[in-house]
Amino acid sequence: MVVIVAGIIDWLVGDPQSPFHPVACIGYIIAKVEKYVYPLQRSPKEQIVLGGLGTALVLLIIGNIIMWGEVLLYHWLPLYVRYLVEAFILSFTICPRSLAKAARDVQMALQYNHLQRARYYVSHIVGRDTKQLTACEIVRATVETVAENTIDGIISPLFFYLLFGIPGAVLYRTVNTLDSMWGYKNERFLYFGRVAARLDDIGNYIPARLTFLLLVVVSWVVHFDSKGAWCIGWRDANKHPSPNGGWAEATVAGALHVQLGGYNSYFGKVSFRAYMGDASEMLAPKHITKAIQLMYGSTVIMIAAVALFRIF
Repeated sequence: MVVIVAGIIDWLVGDPQSPFHPVACIGYIIAKVEKYVYPLQRSPKEQIVLGGLGTALVLLIIGNIIMWGEVLLYHWLPLYVRYLVEAFILSFTICPRSLAKAARDVQMALQYNHLQRARYYVSHIVGRDTKQLTACEIVRATVETVAENTIDGIISPLFFYLLFGIPGAVLYRTVNTLDSMWGYKNERFLYFGRVAARLDDIGNYIPARLTFLLLVVVSWVVHFDSKGAWCIGWRDANKHPSPNGGWAEATVAGALHVQLGGYNSYFGKVSFRAYMGDASEMLAPKHITKAIQLMYGSTVIMIAAVALFRIF
């Protein structure tokens, strides 16, 4: 019942913004480790080594916290109280409600033609420059974010919970947070964050392909283009610069008859990401709603599947 209760908790409460949130605490530990191990005036090879040591140190710290937490749970709390605590912890590793709310904020701003407000909202969920984005580009950025975060914000933590319980989900979230803090391809983190980024790629490899299958099934259930989702997912997934992100983005593009990818600006530098999908429809706010439906459908199926596997 832990995974089902965790899903209900997220649906009711979401992801509260608090410095005591477990993921915020993980981020605090990562920042402290970075302060002590980040190299100054080092060669690329030395930066990679020190970044790897920093990654290992963070995982060791979090792993020990989880281990002692599990000991306390099993020895001091009654069975059902322990399950409830585990459900709360698991709910903090997934973010369907928060992801949906962030996307809906963008959508509502666009529907009321508040372009500046839409740019402001989308800046909170993407890493690209947003000040000059058009309405279509804002929709594209939002749909891409909902699709890609379906993998690392929902399916991956549930997948590792299925395999390794609460420690698996929390350690995956730690790796993902390391990537989000150190995985930038800029001067500071290009080499230092490489180990964290590669570890995140490895962790998401199977969940990304599982997400592809889930999105196809949900597309069929909600009467989107499941055939297009399957075909475009297979055709275009590997065009994404990430080994994993394309399996969600290309599949969503196929299901919604839209085209994702294109030109993005990061820190003032314009880069091109290969197009995924066919532009049968012009991107519009309604596609944000459909992307959220696909995300929530995948979440429900994954929670049900994990619950069944954990029972048997």
